[in-house]
Amino acid sequence: MTDEASMLEIGPDRSLLLVDDDEVFLRRLAKAMEKRGFDVETADTVAVGCVLARSRPPAYAVVDLRLEDGNGLDVVEVLRTSRPDCRVVVLTGYGAIASAVAAVKIGATDYLSKPADAADVTHALLAGPDELPPPPENPMSADRVRWEHIQRVYELCDRNVSETARRLNMHRRTLQRILAKRSPR
Repeated sequence: MTDEASMLEIGPDRSLLLVDDDEVFLRRLAKAMEKRGFDVETADTVAVGCVLARSRPPAYAVVDLRLEDGNGLDVVEVLRTSRPDCRVVVLTGYGAIASAVAAVKIGATDYLSKPADAADVTHALLAGPDELPPPPENPMSADRVRWEHIQRVYELCDRNVSETARRLNMHRRTLQRILAKRSPR
């Protein structure tokens, strides 16, 4: 998708809210999205993101899931209330399936795992509702699928290790060791 083609698809309201607490990533993405024709506003906390979402609801938004002062899904909820037609993409460095499901249930248009570049974000923001994403070039390994399932159950148990271990029929210490490790590729 060329920059010119994406500009034609943006529409009359080019407002875009970016919410992320990674300052370098936020600046880089803001600059790239401005080059693609968006009118960008940035926020680095849930609180600032919610204020901007209420005062000047954007047509588009990209929200990081985990921010220093809370959960990015709170910003998504405010966006849904303030402007129901806002197209929201949730970004996260924690690629858990449970988080993706929660984001879409609350009203996110799409969900991308970091690192996502400006082209991925633009495509997700402007994709039609019936447009399916391309199949992954590198599908998840069996270890990754197992890790994603454990993360999903852990989130469903409100991050309670003992309850998660009980539901997975696994020893609590084993689960703690798995949760302490980085996700497999």
